[in-house]
Amino acid sequence: MAGLGEPGSPEDDDGGRQNLLLLVQLRWIAVAGQVVTIAVAQVGLGIALPLGPMAVVLAGLVILNLVSLAWIARGGGVTEGTLFVALLLDVVALTVQLSLSGGATNPFTSLFLLQLTLAAVLLSSQATIGLVALTTAALGVLMLVYRPLVLPPGDSGELLRLYLVGMLVAFVIDAALIAVFVTRISRNLRRQDARLASLRQRAAEEDHIVRMGLLASGAAHELGTPLSSLSVILGDWRRMPELTASPDIAREIEEMQEAVGRCKAIVTGILLAAGAARGEAPHLTTVRGFVTELVGDWRRMHSCFCLEVRDEFGEDQEIVSDTALKQVVFNVLDNAFDLSPNFVELAILREGDTLRLSVTDRGPGFAPEMLARLGQPYTSSKGRLGGGLGLFLVVNVVRKLGGTVEARNRSYGGAVVTISLPLSSLTV
Repeated sequence: MAGLGEPGSPEDDDGGRQNLLLLVQLRWIAVAGQVVTIAVAQVGLGIALPLGPMAVVLAGLVILNLVSLAWIARGGGVTEGTLFVALLLDVVALTVQLSLSGGATNPFTSLFLLQLTLAAVLLSSQATIGLVALTTAALGVLMLVYRPLVLPPGDSGELLRLYLVGMLVAFVIDAALIAVFVTRISRNLRRQDARLASLRQRAAEEDHIVRMGLLASGAAHELGTPLSSLSVILGDWRRMPELTASPDIAREIEEMQEAVGRCKAIVTGILLAAGAARGEAPHLTTVRGFVTELVGDWRRMHSCFCLEVRDEFGEDQEIVSDTALKQVVFNVLDNAFDLSPNFVELAILREGDTLRLSVTDRGPGFAPEMLARLGQPYTSSKGRLGGGLGLFLVVNVVRKLGGTVEARNRSYGGAVVTISLPLSSLTV
């Protein structure tokens, strides 16, 4: 697992801490198992063991666990080197215990395989090879330097029977611990891979937004001058008596001015949605004041009174009016209006410290594949080339504010899109 716990990677650190916690749990099992095994050998089988030195090793493992738990509780980073040292200390402790109880003739030497299996799952190939070399060297030392077991008087057949029983017990322990802990470690690694995949997806989406922002900025600069020129010319026409004398011409000039104004608003909205001008001219207002202004502007732009407002917010609260958030709600309302021109409902609710804005329509609803890919670019049911960016921008802008976007179909027709935002992100 190369790169585990690289500096500046909180996701890797979290996965490393989870894996170190698993090693701590395994070490507690090892301590308890060694205490039981020593007691059975000393008391049950009458085998004399050096209890003092073996107790020192057990105390060292307990201290190592306490230090590891304290490090995890403090949120310390866990790198691949940390896990390598932890496994190496376990190998050293096992080597010392085996050297005090028969060396390589002890059937519990097979427990080295557990450490090597964990290393193969947790560490890079180079670190695993290093631990394999050290473990092999430790086993070679145990063949030369060890304290022979002092067995009670008996026949040689009893010694063989004890060795076979020990091998069986060691195999059961190895198999059980490998099955349990490798499965849990693999689950941690899969969870970490899923987080990394999500981060890569988010980075790709944000890069897409940056490119859209640059494109929108260029388009705004290109369109800004001709739109301003048209606005000035139309303003001059409204002051010319020969044109204003005709009511029909005067009305058409007024309609043209409104169309130019809407074009400017659309260009500004593109900039805001793409993030190029987020946060321009924010001002203090309240939740109800923000919604009232938003609804009024949307109705004027669409010359439509099909929008119904359901207010269940409760006590009003002061917030900062953000034009980007306003554009986000506009986008959701526009999508609902396109599919349900006769009815659109905007509901404002409060759940604890969360503001919920729900837009309901009576259209055909979302296709299942659209709900599954909600917020991904170019996912649209309208069949337009390049469509499907509306909800993509909505989801990303809301995510920047610390909120979420949910969509669902109603059982009796239509759909509901809910924007949930922490009020703390909108207050001073």
